[in-house]
Amino acid sequence: MENEILKQDDAFFMKEALKEAVKALDKDEVPIGAVVVCNGKIIARAHNLTEMLNDPTAHAEMQAITAATSYIGGKYLNECSLYVTIEPCPMCAAALGWAQIKRVVYGASDPKRGYSLFSPNLLHPKTVVESGIMAEECGGMVSAFFKNKRK
Repeated sequence: MENEILKQDDAFFMKEALKEAVKALDKDEVPIGAVVVCNGKIIARAHNLTEMLNDPTAHAEMQAITAATSYIGGKYLNECSLYVTIEPCPMCAAALGWAQIKRVVYGASDPKRGYSLFSPNLLHPKTVVESGIMAEECGGMVSAFFKNKRK
């Protein structure tokens, strides 16, 4: 029963991350979105801003970490969960490790640049990882974006 409730919560918060991905898409950014949740409440929302800011580090996860730590007034997110539409890259995974995030939930895997491919130990040892939540919707948005770019 508790696991079922958690899956419903995961789907709800992943839908919120997908809303952020749409915001990125509307700005012609790679459509990846993220939300940080603490005690059942969204405390940060973010999406990719690498093109707008001319900053290769302005990934959705990095933006979300900054917003969440600002919100809580500290550098550790050890009571928070990050929901992100695509598997974090090694840079973002390392930042999440430094933030000691409690849980990372991602939609689609990233077989080319995902952290688990290169460095699965970048996250904090206590971080719990869940994957595949709404994977089709999350991955489909990114695939369509790049397919459209190649036209």
